Amino acid sequence: MTRSERTTAETRARNGYIIVTLVRFGGIALIMLGFAIVRGVIDLPRAAGAVLAVAGFFEFFFLPRFIARRWNAGADTHP
Repeated sequence: MTRSERTTAETRARNGYIIVTLVRFGGIALIMLGFAIVRGVIDLPRAAGAVLAVAGFFEFFFLPRFIARRWNAGADTHP
């Protein structure tokens, strides 16, 4: 592996890590927003808060794995 190939691989890995981390932070934000709605801090229907909280849990726990798999699959197809 040449230096430029290694640099490219490191950049790709760093970008993937950043994306997964941002997705997780987005999930936490959705969970907190959903809980705030359910608790009545934000005046919206409780059902909307519950839906947002569940979506946030999905985004936090499952979406990063899906993204990582797709990201790694894309790495296999590039020369």
